[in-house]
Amino acid sequence: MRILTASDRALLVEAADLDEAMRLNLAWEGLPGVVERVPGARTVLVRFDPLRVSATELARTLAATEVDAAHPSGTGEVTIPVQYDGEDLDEAASALGVSAEELVNRHLAADWRVAFSGFAPGFGYVVSSDPLFDVPRRSSPRTRVPAGSVALAGPFTGVYPRESPGGWQLIGRTDAVMWDIDRDPPALLSPGTLVRFERVRDAARLGAAHVGRNGDGPARARRVAEQHAAADADAPGFGTASAVEVVRPSLQLLVQDAGRPGFAALGVSASGAADRRAMRDANRAVGNAAAAAVLESVGGAVLRFHGAGVAVVTGAIGALALTGAEGIARPILHGEPFATFDGDELTLGYPDRGLRYVIGVRGGVDAAPALGSRATDTLAGLGPEPLSAGVVLPIGDAASHPVEPGAVPRDLPASGDLVELEITLGPRHDWFTAEALQVLTTQEWTVTPRSDRVGIRLRGEVALERSVGGELPSEGAVTGAIQVPPDGQPVLFLPDHPLTGGYPIIGALTYRSLDLAGQLPPGARLRFAVQVRSAG
Repeated sequence: MRILTASDRALLVEAADLDEAMRLNLAWEGLPGVVERVPGARTVLVRFDPLRVSATELARTLAATEVDAAHPSGTGEVTIPVQYDGEDLDEAASALGVSAEELVNRHLAADWRVAFSGFAPGFGYVVSSDPLFDVPRRSSPRTRVPAGSVALAGPFTGVYPRESPGGWQLIGRTDAVMWDIDRDPPALLSPGTLVRFERVRDAARLGAAHVGRNGDGPARARRVAEQHAAADADAPGFGTASAVEVVRPSLQLLVQDAGRPGFAALGVSASGAADRRAMRDANRAVGNAAAAAVLESVGGAVLRFHGAGVAVVTGAIGALALTGAEGIARPILHGEPFATFDGDELTLGYPDRGLRYVIGVRGGVDAAPALGSRATDTLAGLGPEPLSAGVVLPIGDAASHPVEPGAVPRDLPASGDLVELEITLGPRHDWFTAEALQVLTTQEWTVTPRSDRVGIRLRGEVALERSVGGELPSEGAVTGAIQVPPDGQPVLFLPDHPLTGGYPIIGALTYRSLDLAGQLPPGARLRFAVQVRSAG
């Protein structure tokens, strides 16, 4: 095996093939110091805690692993009804040198199993032993692929669990629910599951077909309604509990906390606050646990407090105003906790420096959790919905942690400022020319407006040129990864990035650079500086 540096807290292990990658992934269950494993088509991404194990020690342990040659055992079986009427069915069949009908028949006859999960929660990479299925991705990805689309790419079949962009070849559609947070397990297609596809010629009959472990949609809807009713019961008008109301949302106003690490096997990324330092500073200032839920605001917003409490604003720097119910404004300082009274309105001006405000309240934002976290994952659709005007969020019980007011001042960038971010090279820097590696670290890159919590799209005068052509089999990616699509203009992954991807990653931000990346406004300029680190 080959062990590559994926970041200063992750290694990427290359296996001989998919089966070996699956066996290695299982063999490393419970390995000391390992935080999470993300299997790919021929790789396993291993994230580790550097306080428990060094990259060198871990690489030595991984390299010495002896794996069982037996085939990984299955974890159940599901049947998925499919109407084979996809837009790319004829094109995919032509690329494989068969008719559309033969492609469908062989898809139905093959024995399929889920190799690994990634891209989005509930998206399983399903592989068979039929050598026919090795289909190139579309040359131009679609910006919108409907939920339930059955698609092919490389040796895999996949079913899109929700509407999203995608470059796979669409051959059909299903109404099987790929992901249901109230189902156990939430993913219909979890690693090791055996899969059988069943043809349905009439779309009206899809709902009547057998779908294995499919969830109960109406029951889930009732449970969601019950959760909302419970939250409303704690809001103003239903008692004396404190709450915060959205009067005017920002460009993006979300609930965030420390995220939900540990669910990579389900295709779920950690997500969480884009600026973890700002979240910790806010919670310490109001006496919460460091990872309590906060509000994360891109740009200005207006919030109204119900009941008495304590709040603080950290992260981005801009004009702040707190106006009481009587119309009198009181001064507040960035990073310093302030008392709130019933009817007070907090106005956040558009940031002068940085991008994301963090608003902490004593007791924490008490939104409904998903997989143990209140974080909103915008790519996966997990956690509370983005907040709109009129939404009222209850505040939890008053915290009892020590108050640590006075966040250390930070030099956050404004649009046009030059910022240096530290990176490690790899794991696929050898896919690029020597000139591209020089351009990466000497050229200035500009943050474009086409950026969000999934990733920051960068623009440079000179694109990064590859020395290796073709497609890269899907493999794991870390937060902070610098992925390079075919146009050579990098994308810097933020917390809501897909777990796996097929474009080469030339490098990744170091852990200490991630918070600053979350505060980069459009127009900011970047330079990357390489931290030299060996995996051993």
